[in-house]
Order: sequence, then C-alpha cells, then structure tokens
Amino acid sequence: MISAGDFRNGMTFEMDGKVYQVIEFQHVKPGKGAAFVRTKYKDVISGSVVERSFNPTEKFEQAYVERKDMEYLYNDGDIYYFMDPETYEQAPISASILGDNFKFVKENMVCKLVSFKGEVFSVEPPTFVDLLITETEPGVKGNTATNVTKPATVETGAVVKVPGFMNEGELIKIDTRTGECLGRANK
Repeated sequence: MISAGDFRNGMTFEMDGKVYQVIEFQHVKPGKGAAFVRTKYKDVISGSVVERSFNPTEKFEQAYVERKDMEYLYNDGDIYYFMDPETYEQAPISASILGDNFKFVKENMVCKLVSFKGEVFSVEPPTFVDLLITETEPGVKGNTATNVTKPATVETGAVVKVPGFMNEGELIKIDTRTGECLGRANK
C-alpha cells in the first residue's frame, strides 16, 4: 500500500478498480487547515487525465505495470503482430491501442508493450528512429542559412518537416515523441 503523501511522477496506483499514473503532484500545506496533495493523474487504459486533491494519509494499492520489449513484425489490416525475442511468441495488438507516434515504426523495430495484469494497453515505440526520406521537393541552393522547412515523406509513409537542404534518399533521425526531424542520422 502507498499513501498519497508518497506520490511521485510516473508512479502507478489502483483506485476504484482502475489503474492510474501520476503525471504531476504537489504537496500543499496552507497556513490554515490540513495539508493535502494536489495531483494530476491519468487513467492508463483510457488515457483520460484528471486533477484531484488527496488527503496525504489516503492509502492506495500500488499497481505494477509491465513493460516488455517486443519486435514489431507486420500488420494484417487492423491487427499488428509483435514477437517476444526470447520465446518467439507472437502477440496480436489492435490498431486502436497504438498511438499516433507508431507511424514512425517500421518492421523489425523493437517497441515496448505496456500491460497491466496481462492486458496490453499501450505500445511505446523507440524514442529516436532513423528513417529514409522517400519523397520531398529538391533542396534549393541558399536555403541553409535560414530555418526553412519543407514536408518530406519517410519510408513508413509518415510526413515530417525537414530542413530545406535535405533531399530524397537521405537518412534522418526523428524524435517519435514530437515527430520532429533532428537532422541527418549517423550511418
């Protein structure tokens, strides 16, 4: 059991039969009245975010969320298949569980499947990926000095903004959390 006074960012707990993750917390001790913990937390299954104040002595069951490395194999319509590299077991995952940032994942990349009591509720792609630009307008000479960007399609089909001097066939590094091009990737 953990108390609300022990809350920390990223901690998971069970309340009313659901699992929540602490996003932000703040211990507040007003000049008058009892202390409390102002908390912003999200439902890990549905993704909804709630702000609420707790009494620091309120007790909750700690929730153990499992993160497992799995290799993305292929998709068949709305079902995406992942493989455990140790046991070679395959896990079918519905497209509704995948986040927006999954558009940067290509086959054979290792992702983290996040589950609670055996039920997968989220797929976390690698933080940084190297992808090839498959389609973009040619670079114009002289566009290197300013922050000129242009849209480019990468090998997974996702569209990202790249600097104006980049061309098709270049390998770029992308931050999957923001969808931002970080520059050329090291080969």
